[in-house]
Amino acid sequence: MKICTIIGARPQFIKAAAVSAEIARRKAVKEVVIHTGQHYDHEMSEIFFRELGVPHEKYNLEAGSGLHGQQTGKMLEAMEKVLLKEKPDMVLVYGDTNSTLAGTLAASKLHIPIAHVEAGMRSFNRKMPEEINRIVADHLSDVNLCSTITAMKNLADENLGKSAVLVGDVMYDCAIMFAELAGKRCDPLRRLSLVKGKYALMTCHRAENTDDKKRLTGIIDAINMISRKTTVVYPAHPRTVKFIGKYGLSLSKNVRIIKPVGYLEMILLEKNASVIITDSGGIQKEAFFYRIPCITMRDETEWVETVKLGWNRITGADSTKITASFAKFAGKKPPATSAKPYGNGKSAAKIVNYLVKLR
Repeated sequence: MKICTIIGARPQFIKAAAVSAEIARRKAVKEVVIHTGQHYDHEMSEIFFRELGVPHEKYNLEAGSGLHGQQTGKMLEAMEKVLLKEKPDMVLVYGDTNSTLAGTLAASKLHIPIAHVEAGMRSFNRKMPEEINRIVADHLSDVNLCSTITAMKNLADENLGKSAVLVGDVMYDCAIMFAELAGKRCDPLRRLSLVKGKYALMTCHRAENTDDKKRLTGIIDAINMISRKTTVVYPAHPRTVKFIGKYGLSLSKNVRIIKPVGYLEMILLEKNASVIITDSGGIQKEAFFYRIPCITMRDETEWVETVKLGWNRITGADSTKITASFAKFAGKKPPATSAKPYGNGKSAAKIVNYLVKLR
């Protein structure tokens, strides 16, 4: 069986690390990795291959950045040629990026079966490009591999229940797989002179926040206020830094802007923070995996389980809500929970077992 795996962005490199490792154990399965080039910066791409052991790509489509249609079009044109050449038995796509969309469209047009990892997630906000991508991917995929019961229900509501399979979340696999390795490989707290539990960790990269002056201003105001109480560590995405400067905003001295870090360092920064403030979907889950309180600077979340269990607060870009949530988490930790809504850490094996049986 030949599987073409399509990846192109940070979360996909991480998820592929778990699934590709499982594929490598199967003699009957050959994997061909296609890197779209959506994330082309070394810190956002190559470092994950080196750290996580993701098989290096056979093809790099070098799509680069651009408007959504432009970027997706470049990927689609190049990917079609690769798939015609490779003739895989199945195409495997991850998540909700433009790489996911392009891979799904290309495979569908060529009548190649598609399996979608992390299918069925919904924010119910179609202003998000990711929401459009995941809806299209789910409706074109032959197999929708779901992380949660919520995702299964979402697909059933869209008459896609027959294609849905509950496998758990491969991000949880990775959280378990790489936590011990991270402790042996790196020490970001020592490198950055940080003390466990004495800093907040922030990430902010979504276009809905960075490209909107009002929203980004609200976020920066809140972070500056929080920095009066504790150090805020901010691995800054280059786009966000650009917009902070463009809008004439500034961060206080107690907000430590650092370059993007590798996944292993990020794990340790997350595990040792007092609170995480983010607009990332993946980091919301990682915060829950490591039982770190999370403030999500979005108007909704796909990962509703983290909110229901009390470990995640949704604030949007409202500075008052962000600072109030920080105060509540600083005053009292969320209730302890043994719930495991994202599976048992063996999702990659379930995915590969299921795909092999299909063949």
